[in-house]
Amino acid sequence: MNQLELLWDYQQTDIQAEKVAKDIKRSPARQKLVKYRDYLLEQQNTIKRIEEEVLTMQDRLEVLKDAVALVEDQLSSLEKKMEESEPADLDQTEKYLADAQRMMGNLSEYESEIKRIRKDSNDRDRLQYDVKVRAARAKTEFDKLKASYDEEYSQKNKELTDLKEELTKKAGGIAPEWMEKYNAIRHHAFPPLARLSGNQCTGCNMSLPSGVVRDVQSGKEVECETCGRLLMV
Repeated sequence: MNQLELLWDYQQTDIQAEKVAKDIKRSPARQKLVKYRDYLLEQQNTIKRIEEEVLTMQDRLEVLKDAVALVEDQLSSLEKKMEESEPADLDQTEKYLADAQRMMGNLSEYESEIKRIRKDSNDRDRLQYDVKVRAARAKTEFDKLKASYDEEYSQKNKELTDLKEELTKKAGGIAPEWMEKYNAIRHHAFPPLARLSGNQCTGCNMSLPSGVVRDVQSGKEVECETCGRLLMV
C-alpha cells in the first residue's frame, strides 16, 4: 500500500477511537455523576457558609452579652448612687432619669438583637440539617451510580486503549512527514482524509476543478481547496 492507503487504514482506526472517546464523555451515567458531583460540592459550600455565619453570630452574641452586662452594671451603679444621695434639684433628677432611660433603651436594643440572632442561628441549624440530609441522599445515589459507571468505563477504556495501541502499530509503517501532515489537518478537519466521489470531496461535498480531480486520480498529494483534507480515490 502507498502512503495514502496506509493513512486511510490508520484513519479508520482513528475514527473508531474517536467514537469510543466520545462515548465515554457522553455517557448518560457519567453526565449524571457530574451533576451529582456538582450538587454535592454546592451543598458542601452551603454548609461551610452556614457554619461561618453561625460563628459570626456567636461572636456577636458574646459582644452583646458583654454589652448587656456593662449596661446592667451601669444601671446598678446609678440606682445605688440615687439611693445613697438623693438628687439635689430637678435638673439632677431629670439627668438621672435621662441616663436611666438611655441605658434601658440600650439594654432593650441589645436584648432584641440577641433574640433575633438566636432565632437566626436556630433557623440556620435547621437549614444545615436539611442540607446535610439532602447531601447524604445524593451521596448515596452518587456511590451507587459510580459503581455501575466504573464497570462501564473500565470496558470502554480498555477498548480505547486497544485502539490506541493499534494506532501506534499502524503509525509505525507511515512516513513521519505523512503522519505530521495527517495530524496537522486533524486539528481543523476530522477525519483528515476524504475520497473523491465523481468530482466532489466527500469530506465537504464541494465540487473540485477537473485539474484537481486528475491530480488526485494520478496519485498526487492534493488537499481539498475548501476543507483542506487530503484527497484520494
